[in-house]
Amino acid sequence: MRDQIKKFLNEEQDPKAVEKITAKLEDLLMKNEEIGYIGVQKKPAINVFPDSIVLTNKRILICKPKNLGLSMDFIDYAWEDISVTFIKENILGSEFSFLTKSDISVSMDYLPKSQARKINTFAREQLEYTKRSSSFATAEILEETEPGVFGKPGQLESHAAEIVEGEAEIATFAENLPIMQSGYRPEKQFPDEVPDSMKDKALHELSDQELFDKLQNYKRLLDNGLIHQSEYDAYKKEILNYM
Repeated sequence: MRDQIKKFLNEEQDPKAVEKITAKLEDLLMKNEEIGYIGVQKKPAINVFPDSIVLTNKRILICKPKNLGLSMDFIDYAWEDISVTFIKENILGSEFSFLTKSDISVSMDYLPKSQARKINTFAREQLEYTKRSSSFATAEILEETEPGVFGKPGQLESHAAEIVEGEAEIATFAENLPIMQSGYRPEKQFPDEVPDSMKDKALHELSDQELFDKLQNYKRLLDNGLIHQSEYDAYKKEILNYM
């Protein structure tokens, strides 16, 4: 067994699956990209070719073997495109999920609980690091910008003030939405999809999974034309504050 895969076998990962993945990733990793963690499915039934999830300092890769393990599909998501992650622990393993900023939901189930926890911890730390790096980069650009680069002197400050004012208006709109004041819940259009335990709970009382389900319900309402894009964006922003 190669030394470079030993550090990924601390939580009962399948050695053969990890070795196969690391071998294929050698040609896929970008410059300065390093693997931080590898999780491998462990289904109760015999699973000769399990799916795996790889977390690097630049992205999440979902690895799905095909053709009896002779080839593999890789789907990757950059940290900058991911908005939130969470885990759901079940009787038979755990499920790790994340939501992208374009509302794509990705999940991997039947992960050993210890692996799922490590994956979620690594993911949240990486998201926080990415967020800080983005903020620092924006601050440096503003500090280094010379007067007149984006227009006449003072125009950049004017645009910044307009952005802050616009964000304040959005926040005020979100606070005055019916869901906050009257308890109206658009997802009642889908009563069978909303557990009774969620209907009378405030957002801060819901679990990550319940918040995720609520967000998916709002997305379905948007897709069916039952709410406007601006309403969905406000609901999404409010829910993500609690995840």
